[in-house]
Amino acid sequence: MKQAWLAILLLAALATQARPALAHESKPCVLNITQLDETQFRVSWKTPPPTGPEGYPVSLELPADWLESTPVQRRSLSDGELEIRSVAIEPGRLDGSVVSFPGLEGMVTEVFVRVSRLDGSNYSALVRSTDPRFELSGERGWQQRSIEFIVMGFEHILKGADHLLFVFGLLLIVGGARQLIKTVTAFTLAHSITLALAALGVVNLPPAPIEALIALSILLLGPEVIHRMKGETSLAIRMPWLVAFVFGLLHGFGFAGGLSLIGMPRVEIPLSLLSFNVGVELGQLAFVGMLLLLYWPLRRLSMRAPLWLRESPAYVIGISGAFWFIQRSFPLVFG
Repeated sequence: MKQAWLAILLLAALATQARPALAHESKPCVLNITQLDETQFRVSWKTPPPTGPEGYPVSLELPADWLESTPVQRRSLSDGELEIRSVAIEPGRLDGSVVSFPGLEGMVTEVFVRVSRLDGSNYSALVRSTDPRFELSGERGWQQRSIEFIVMGFEHILKGADHLLFVFGLLLIVGGARQLIKTVTAFTLAHSITLALAALGVVNLPPAPIEALIALSILLLGPEVIHRMKGETSLAIRMPWLVAFVFGLLHGFGFAGGLSLIGMPRVEIPLSLLSFNVGVELGQLAFVGMLLLLYWPLRRLSMRAPLWLRESPAYVIGISGAFWFIQRSFPLVFG
């Protein structure tokens, strides 16, 4: 009964932020501003692949006093579109300038801004859809950058209905606090490994098959929940930490779908990657904590629910996983 109520509450929560297609399909946009000499700068603007005939909905708007020195060069890449332009900026006018990103409002993505100067100094910033503009203001403290990436990771996990449903399924087959700790730790360790490898570009895998496999991992948890309810056993029930680790490797690639550290100054990579992962973990712990808080009062209910309602968590997980798996596999099979 308690699991049934939790499943209903969870499904309602996930429905409020469900999105079609891939859960983490939106790669960030990247703006690189590199100083070439006293007044000349190279501006590199990269967006994900076009989402329709009009291209990607987020564009770049430079300050009016940045004068373009050469025509814009456009290139189509395997993972997006690239624009390169040279601009002239009067000495001392870079700091205080404001770049804007029309179309970013309401998007489930961010813009990484990276600035490199002739004197060797550089900095980066994360521009969010809630405020689609950024004022170039020189060096930024590590605390500010860290908070930006923590918030990004926190929101990334909470917007991923597929990841949350997988965690929910794990909770339903775990028995006891000790096994819960082992399972959560294994999932954290696994996705941290692949998140780092993918975000740093060490391992490059196409996102579409990964997202389909993530959906399959959710689908496979559904029957395991039924087995657990019936008192049966299986590898997943005996060692849920192993299942969490194996599938956690896949989910790490999914988390990396919204994070790319390639091109970021080396000195900033460790902190950015760590902060993003901390944000993911905080979001995951917040989700688990919410479920446990809901479970505490529900466990006092003595009502006897019908069998179909008691088994509803398994069907919520299995049907959702099956739907996402078919949805994400269809383009892979039929193009």
